[in-house]
Amino acid sequence: MKTSKIMLLNAFALAALAIGSIASADETTKDGYVTDNSGNVVRSGFNLCWHSGFWTQEMAIEECDPALVKKAAPTIAEVTPPAVEPAPVAHNKTTFVPYTLQAEALFAYNKSELSTNGKQRISDEIISKMKEDPQDEVVVVTGYTDRIGSPQYNMKLSQRRADAVKAYMVEQGIDGSRIETAARGESDPIVSCDKVKGKATRNNKALIACLQPNRRIVIDLKGQNPVQR
Repeated sequence: MKTSKIMLLNAFALAALAIGSIASADETTKDGYVTDNSGNVVRSGFNLCWHSGFWTQEMAIEECDPALVKKAAPTIAEVTPPAVEPAPVAHNKTTFVPYTLQAEALFAYNKSELSTNGKQRISDEIISKMKEDPQDEVVVVTGYTDRIGSPQYNMKLSQRRADAVKAYMVEQGIDGSRIETAARGESDPIVSCDKVKGKATRNNKALIACLQPNRRIVIDLKGQNPVQR
């Protein structure tokens, strides 16, 4: 009888741990990542997830940052591994994951000249990190616009903005051979704003405000594994 009670208590303990694991999985959200209209995480051309501007390590999800996701507590059936000597600490590179800067933070609306504030942000958030770790990896600067205007115009505007970012980085001492630019125009929108009334013109202030996330510059380190900023 005593043995049966012990077995029953163990069964309850395992069931409670399983339920706790399921609850934790259900609570996982993608709030720290840029998502499309279907709720899927938007990825760069190198299949790396885009973090939102307010992303923190606590928001990491398994599909994008598995190394940063907190692992579930060990079950009672697991055995604690023997202690081992710590491995030597390797030199950590100072680098960054694909970085998204909203166009309004860098340019006036429908313009391609970098603002003073935009130059400061690029210096603080991008150039400083590249100078800390000089290397031969290529930085890809990609420009995006919203859907207001013709596709041809938007493609040219996104290219001019990407070129402007590259030109400033070169002025600040970054080797131009390390920087590539790309134009995506109005492709890969983050939001659609189909419910906003009115024509898609520059006079539609509500639509311009709604489409703001689509106007962006994405800076990616080609050939580099994603690392926390």
